[in-house]
Amino acid sequence: MKNLKVLWTTMTLQMKNSFVRPMFRFCLLANPLVNTILLYEMFINSGQINFINYVILGAGLMGIWSCICFSSAGDINRERWYGTLSIIYTAPADFRLVIIGKILGNTILSLITFAVSFAAARLFFKGNFYAPQTYQFLISFISMILSFVVIAVFLAYLLTLSRKTTLYMNLIEYPVILVCGFVFPVDILPNWVQKISFSLPPTWAVKLLRMSVAGEVETSIFLDTFYKLVFITGIYVIIVILLYKIINKQVRKLGTLEMQ
Repeated sequence: MKNLKVLWTTMTLQMKNSFVRPMFRFCLLANPLVNTILLYEMFINSGQINFINYVILGAGLMGIWSCICFSSAGDINRERWYGTLSIIYTAPADFRLVIIGKILGNTILSLITFAVSFAAARLFFKGNFYAPQTYQFLISFISMILSFVVIAVFLAYLLTLSRKTTLYMNLIEYPVILVCGFVFPVDILPNWVQKISFSLPPTWAVKLLRMSVAGEVETSIFLDTFYKLVFITGIYVIIVILLYKIINKQVRKLGTLEMQ
């Protein structure tokens, strides 16, 4: 019960703190709006009947990832800048619960990007989002959220060790968008890039989402992709657990929780 209270309190407080920041509001509201317009112009001559689905998905996913980069990953740098990272780390509440609570708050709030993207497509282009396989879409959407949370925790732990958080979170935004196929299938990427793509949980989550809105997809293919996502995500969960043990030793040894 105590752990749930820590998670809930951290999550709700993080949502309030994130929304008052201009940069987060830009990622949450302006970013998906602009991306929807740009992606529509990119897909309009694609020849696909349901291309508006991919426009909304692409803009929404890009918005979520931007929110994660500049908030979930940036929270480590922000707490370090305020001088509170070491306090949070040594507080009675488990540091891992605090980080997960922050990431859950940011992720849940960032789901608004899908609503903004849908509203923009509806308002400007009279487009409509349609998922033929509703249950597959729901499974895909929940899987996408979980995969983003896991990768965000992984990045947050890594950035705890470094004082160059701002540089890294700006560096990873667009490469992940391209490598994980937020806008276009990863199958068109070079083979060596695809190997990187398939090692990241968001890639498989995006594939599931694309399948769920594409129309008739065999259940066996969908389940095979889902199992791969579960497997890759499970590996990252194990890595995160081991990574925290390493970080716990390193921050105590090197003292990298402060600005200097």
